[in-house]
Amino acid sequence: MTAILTTRRAAAAVAGGTLLALSPLVAQAAVPAQPEPTVAALGAVLVDGASGETVYGKEADTPRPIASTAKIMTASVVLDTTGVDLERQVPVQQEYRDYVTEHGSSTADLQTGDKLTVRQLLYASMLPSGADAAFALADTFGTGATSTERTASFISKMNEKADELHLEKTEFDSFDGVGSDVSTPSELAQLARHAMQNDTFRTVVKAKEYKGDAPAANGRTRTYTWTNTNQLLGSYEGVTGIKTGTTTPAGDCLVFSATRGDKTFIGTVLNSTDRYADAAQILDYGFGSSSAETMRLRTLPKGAQSD
Repeated sequence: MTAILTTRRAAAAVAGGTLLALSPLVAQAAVPAQPEPTVAALGAVLVDGASGETVYGKEADTPRPIASTAKIMTASVVLDTTGVDLERQVPVQQEYRDYVTEHGSSTADLQTGDKLTVRQLLYASMLPSGADAAFALADTFGTGATSTERTASFISKMNEKADELHLEKTEFDSFDGVGSDVSTPSELAQLARHAMQNDTFRTVVKAKEYKGDAPAANGRTRTYTWTNTNQLLGSYEGVTGIKTGTTTPAGDCLVFSATRGDKTFIGTVLNSTDRYADAAQILDYGFGSSSAETMRLRTLPKGAQSD
């Protein structure tokens, strides 16, 4: 696996080194006229959403585990698929549920035999951070005779997309972030900028809740309700997404975006002990505001997933 990833990164450096050198993410934006925030995260970045220029960084180019923020790439691979049919129905397999149990992952509680659309699976993977839904997407959009072959194929597509976006320090070995997936704050922000160009992705990640019906295995209709694990939504003025992630190696992670007036920022915090306070302080630095001082986090309903 290491040899494959080394080859992949070397190829990416040859193909995209010049473009990366010119990438707006490595440029420095004008520094806001206020002190830099002090954040708990080991790695963090804030970039201008329009230009990609870096506004704030803390070990922004250091690779770290990224947990379920890897699902941003999962969604991007699906949505970037030529001719993708968002209304295509996907039957839920028992192995998707077994995977959640095996790894102790967050779940959308998909029921075996139900048929959900690709669009619904995007909500299911991004809001409650359902590993079962991410598995369903990888199994559907990968190629091969078995689910193992199809998911491996899908993960290869995730790494190919990373190459395409010149994310040289980003490596995926799972479809949901449960593996040793790594990236840097800057490269995650670049990935998020790419993903946010897609209308469907923007609509999904800004939703605090999704409720929808699906044909159930028993011939009836099942209603699914998913709450977004991103508590920055509805808590900090202007937040429009994007994704949480938590594992023991990664700590608490958050990729976030916010718009106020004509300003849009995208940021990342990796391995934080207070990711929402970090994100709010970093956004305040960009917007020149003091919203973090009075921010009260949106409370998740009882029984909602946390990630």
